[in-house]
Amino acid sequence: MTDDAAASFDPLRPRLTRIAYRMLGSVADAEDVVQDAFVRWMGADRTAIREPEAFLRRVVTRLCLDQLKSARVQRETYVGPWLPEPVVEEEDEADDVTLPLMLALERLSPLERAAFLLHDVFGLGFDEIAETIGRDPAATRQLASRARTHVRAARPRFEMPKERGLEIAAAFFQASRNGDMAGLRSLLADDVAVHSDGGGKVHAGLRPIFGIEDVTKLHASLTRIFAKDMSQVLRWGMINGLPGFVTVEAGGLLQTTALAIEDGKIVGIYIMRNPDKLRHLGAVH
Repeated sequence: MTDDAAASFDPLRPRLTRIAYRMLGSVADAEDVVQDAFVRWMGADRTAIREPEAFLRRVVTRLCLDQLKSARVQRETYVGPWLPEPVVEEEDEADDVTLPLMLALERLSPLERAAFLLHDVFGLGFDEIAETIGRDPAATRQLASRARTHVRAARPRFEMPKERGLEIAAAFFQASRNGDMAGLRSLLADDVAVHSDGGGKVHAGLRPIFGIEDVTKLHASLTRIFAKDMSQVLRWGMINGLPGFVTVEAGGLLQTTALAIEDGKIVGIYIMRNPDKLRHLGAVH
């Protein structure tokens, strides 16, 4: 019976994991939720379930909604800026749920987040979403509409070729690591912001840094560290929908850097240094 359950569940696992990750912002938590859903799938009367994928979407979404309630309490005591765990996308993957959008989702209620993701990202109908979250379709439409209004500014205004984004990421790496502050300034928007997540485990900014002047000063101060211990690039690629790179920094610390780019200028620099959120990238190291 376990083999039968796995045979019907495993093809759905990647999509269920994507839903859970976008709900929770944590790779490990998403995998745990999907595994919990599999345990429930094994215990269910599968012969009575006409649409396994719809059933499992409901299970995963409800488990995520339960987990989001406790996650909000934990994040209130989080040390420094909170960023979702970075996902380095494979070559054939494309995703418009970028890191800024995921941060915008954090400001939504759990039900708004579920309605928006299931409808606008995964294309589900409001009748199914309503059944999943325990609201009527009209209320579900309203939840998605409110969410859409809140996250509109975080959605990319235009498509940028991946190759161009990675060129800018490479130029940013060279300028920031080699102390080329003039070159760095030429890449940055005036209102650029740096968000770094160390989770209180490693050194990172305790609050975001805003504006080209302060961001340039930050990188000027880091040049002394890079002069002694230059970053080693392990991989270039798209990180949560943004161009960026995975590096080993001073002391052997694994780090990801993702860049939000608008009109050819970097408007957001998202740095993950929290080792707890980088464990799933161990194979890259």
